Amino acid sequence: MSNGWNHTAKIESLSFECGFCNNKVASDIGFFNNNNIDGLRARIRICPHCSKPTFFLGSKKLPDISPGNDVKSVPEEVHALYQEARNCISISAYTASVLISRKLLMNIAVSQGAKENLRFIEYVDFLAENGFVPPNGRGWVDHIRKKGNEATHEISLMDRDDATELVTFSEMLLKFIFEFPASVPALPSA
Repeated sequence: MSNGWNHTAKIESLSFECGFCNNKVASDIGFFNNNNIDGLRARIRICPHCSKPTFFLGSKKLPDISPGNDVKSVPEEVHALYQEARNCISISAYTASVLISRKLLMNIAVSQGAKENLRFIEYVDFLAENGFVPPNGRGWVDHIRKKGNEATHEISLMDRDDATELVTFSEMLLKFIFEFPASVPALPSA
């Protein structure tokens, strides 16, 4: 092939976590490029569990694992934003993930009764003042706000650590507000 990519073939085996199915697998089937790309060896490996492709360029892998876990009993639009923030990290879109984590706070507040079209700080205050932030959690909500503001208003890129810490806190907040209360058994009628 003129572009250097070969047909599916047996290639050197590599163990990795599939970014699609999250299984730890080892694959020796895929595509390889006879030419280096940017001086790095390129491979496309086929997951033996879900049959989806993962692109490797040197040690970089796309898609990577999405950090965090699924959260139950979350309203559909809020859940979609949380998943989008996680998925952005899997494709190295860290600044986008931080921006979505900021937007997620606003959507959580509105889902819990805050009015729309407030200033962002008013959504943060609403969550804190109405018991939707766990004890000692106000600092984390402010951290999401500040990181989101930095990503929005400054010429700076966010990194994987920035995005992952915001997704981790967002997961905890979603569990605190939605999943845990929904899992409490109903009290018997008196």
